[in-house]
Amino acid sequence: MVNRDKIIGGLWGAIVGDALGVPVEFHSRAERKKDPVTGMRGEGTFNLPPGSWSDDSSLMLCTAEGLLDGFNLGNIGRLFVRWLKDGYWTPFGYAFDVGYTTAKSIKRMEGGIDPEFAGGTDERDNGNGSLMRILPVGIYLHSPVPELLNKVHKASSLTHRHPRSLMACGFYCLMAVSLLKGANPQDAYTYAIGQFKKHYTKCPYTYEFTHFERILSGAIASLPERKIKSSGYVIHTLEASLWCFLTTNSFPEAVLKAINLGEDTDTTGIVTGGLAGIYYGFETIPQEWLNAIVRKDDIAQLFEKYLAFRSEKD
Repeated sequence: MVNRDKIIGGLWGAIVGDALGVPVEFHSRAERKKDPVTGMRGEGTFNLPPGSWSDDSSLMLCTAEGLLDGFNLGNIGRLFVRWLKDGYWTPFGYAFDVGYTTAKSIKRMEGGIDPEFAGGTDERDNGNGSLMRILPVGIYLHSPVPELLNKVHKASSLTHRHPRSLMACGFYCLMAVSLLKGANPQDAYTYAIGQFKKHYTKCPYTYEFTHFERILSGAIASLPERKIKSSGYVIHTLEASLWCFLTTNSFPEAVLKAINLGEDTDTTGIVTGGLAGIYYGFETIPQEWLNAIVRKDDIAQLFEKYLAFRSEKD
């Protein structure tokens, strides 16, 4: 049976990573060098109080809730529409910082398009908008790899249906599942590489391998910081998050390293925080950071429901 501390750690670690990044989103790396983030702060980019989370966490929470009655894309899609229209699962009742590809896809679902086919498939539709919310799917399934990847791809496709985005989500969930089973960071990384190469052997996935070269080399951690980009492009986010996780030794160190890369700080934070939270566990997340999270009790209740349903599957 998977450790409860790891599951809750991953979910809360993601929320905390997002909230740490919100006030400095879009700031440059040079700005972070001058004024590094060391804890929860408020105001900043969106003029919000400390502990505020972004669309990243909103859609992750919608995904977690949408899984409570089983894997049903329609349920998740309806919650996404409620989020965009009505501010469901937002800190203050309204959606902000909404990505173009995500918004366009959700409006397609609202218009009646099957959720599995709502996501964009253009080269330009490879932002990190599905990677940022995919963790509950990986944790929920923990199933044979082909089934895991199939469901992860379907969940990504609500907003991001290009093969590159599907593969990025697949790699991330493979690594998360390995960590849940007790692997250390390097072994989980090696496992994800091996499974990735084994299961993405057909078109259109083989055409995308060139974009994953640095990740699949097994040496992403050896790159200097100047080689790591932290934009909203899905490959940049995955590389940056892996790099931060693999080159640090604690939850706080990993997420703060992610935030201080600058640029798309909330998403690099949520993706890194998910992995670090699983590996280091819930108890390692600083209590003052958790206490600052807006709607903390509401989130905790959802996570307890999610954990109860997830446990029934073991």
